[in-house]
Amino acid sequence: MSTDLGALRRLAEEGNEQAGDRLADLAAERGDVEELKHLIDAGNEIAANLLARFATERGDVHTLNYLIDAGNEVAADRLAELAAAHGDVDTLNRLADEGSEIAEALRGRIITEAE
Repeated sequence: MSTDLGALRRLAEEGNEQAGDRLADLAAERGDVEELKHLIDAGNEIAANLLARFATERGDVHTLNYLIDAGNEVAADRLAELAAAHGDVDTLNRLADEGSEIAEALRGRIITEAE
């Protein structure tokens, strides 16, 4: 079954959330980061969560920070997990200061383990 991406894009641009979500899924399947970013800029949360997953898998801190700046909490949690895995307390401090409960918990765990 082929999918008409042009038609889906038009529907998404007209505000059809299902079309936007389907575009996000298809973009993720293709690894199309630019399409995901376009959808994120249009407010699609599924695209943001999918991109957060990809960025985490690749250790792409830059993209995770882009998503955090766009208000995606999943990206903040994923970055906190990456920071904790690398012992990056500075990043955990920043994320905790910005309200990430996961960063705060992971920071506490790292500090406790270091004692």
